[in-house]
Amino acid sequence: MKRLLSLAAALGLGVATPAAIAQTKWDMPTAYPANNFHTENIQKFAGDVDRATGGKLKITVHSNASLFKAPEIKRAVQGGQAQAGEILLVNFENEDPLYGIDGVPFLATSYGEAMKLHKASRKALEDKLAKQGMKLLYTVPWPPQGIFTSRTLNGVADMKGLKWRAYSPATSKIAELVGAQPVTVQAAEVSQALATGVIDSYMSSGATGYDSKSYEHIRKFYDAQAWLPKNAVIVNQTAFDALDKPAQAALLKSAAEAETRGWKLSEEKNAWYVDQLKAKGMIIVKPSDQLMADLRKVGNLMLAEWLRKSGDDGRRVIEAYRGM
Repeated sequence: MKRLLSLAAALGLGVATPAAIAQTKWDMPTAYPANNFHTENIQKFAGDVDRATGGKLKITVHSNASLFKAPEIKRAVQGGQAQAGEILLVNFENEDPLYGIDGVPFLATSYGEAMKLHKASRKALEDKLAKQGMKLLYTVPWPPQGIFTSRTLNGVADMKGLKWRAYSPATSKIAELVGAQPVTVQAAEVSQALATGVIDSYMSSGATGYDSKSYEHIRKFYDAQAWLPKNAVIVNQTAFDALDKPAQAALLKSAAEAETRGWKLSEEKNAWYVDQLKAKGMIIVKPSDQLMADLRKVGNLMLAEWLRKSGDDGRRVIEAYRGM
């Protein structure tokens, strides 16, 4: 063996070693804590990619907005500052209405409906991202959205004057329609904003309420199940194209598995998060018929506005969704 190595060295052939294998390293920012189910799913995805590519593609996950804040991640991926990233689609509705489709209240209120909406809109979403130099890898929904507040809500009239966390155009619009005061606060900042009185209410999932320890500041969670916004994992198209074909295939296969796993995990964790909030002393409230009727009116107004903004593209997606 030594003679063979010596001969190889003499001939200038070199000897392949693990360290000599070409390795590609990607950064992947996310906006949520390491123990959030989305982040845990992404870590599993990164590990799957590592194994499937034999270590040729290493993805480093930067959780809790440690690399880029939530609103910055999409631009970072688009500009190549990060090769991949996780974004909350509804954050970018002002950029294009299609990004906000799953933030329209009461359009899709269950996991089954959310999956239909996902299937109806996926091709259009892929096309939008492709025009911006990005590729969609997979999506995972948040659990259904409810209202966190200490105030008693019998109808939307009782929401007037709330200091309302707004993290997307849709949540800002809700504040406008119900007379609340919108304050822009990202997920990583919710706990501090509650502690300092910057906000006293918001609409989100039980997951965000648990992650932010909202039970330390807010007494009630109105389980309205108003919509299921999706996170999308995206990749810079140039970075994807630079991978060899086997690595691309491994990445896409791992992404498909992450999507299936993530949807299942979200649904399983939904009840767990609500139970945890209750165990921490939060009152879980079933909204009154009046409150739900009022909120649905808000949803109808927002859907009509969304359709006006999105034009034919939006109309086709809604028609496809309702035809399923």
